[in-house]
Amino acid sequence: MIDTPAYRLDDDATLRDLIRAHGWATLVSHPPSGLVASHVPVLLEDATELTVVGHLGRPDDVLHALGSGEVLVVVAGEHGYVSPGWYGYTPALPTWNYVVAHLYGVPEVLDADETLRVLSDTVDRYERVMPEPVRLPPIADHARRVARGAVGFRLRVTRVQAKAKLSQDKPPEVVARVVAALETDPTYANPALAARMRVAHGCESDEVVSVAHGREADDAVSAAHERDRP
Repeated sequence: MIDTPAYRLDDDATLRDLIRAHGWATLVSHPPSGLVASHVPVLLEDATELTVVGHLGRPDDVLHALGSGEVLVVVAGEHGYVSPGWYGYTPALPTWNYVVAHLYGVPEVLDADETLRVLSDTVDRYERVMPEPVRLPPIADHARRVARGAVGFRLRVTRVQAKAKLSQDKPPEVVARVVAALETDPTYANPALAARMRVAHGCESDEVVSVAHGREADDAVSAAHERDRP
């Protein structure tokens, strides 16, 4: 991934929020047999050190030669297409806005008890919003049998490359247009990406819509003046 200083995401709290909110990650390794990728749920584990835990189904741990070398965990956040038609000027080209983090480190392979704890914590993370959450402790015997088919890992992150490309190179009125379009466009509406852009640019929803509508009104007046010219 190209390191673009203007898009660099180096705020630890924002990075952690990204991992918490988007826990379905891609684990990539390069063992002697060649590149391997798996898709895994991950959780933040440590409040101070940047550490994630997750689990793989067997035999993916063998395919990755898990624990023998550095791996890359990719956590992808909000992303979406941005049409040049939203900018309000020409010439312009389309782009893709996105938030992503690349986490590097050598994973520690967990034993059966710790693997079961990771599985239990993962279930709790996603079941807690359900009206009748399912927990593993009440079905411990069954959970332990199923857990034999999984291998947990802990990744103490030694290197991070994180990026938030959110139209930082555009003036405020263009950002407002993009956000408004992401909220309402019939084809490419993406409210989650719009919300992420609002946070990144420090503007509230009403402010963004107001700016965008104000700009549209100015454009309409200018167009009318153009038509009325002899």
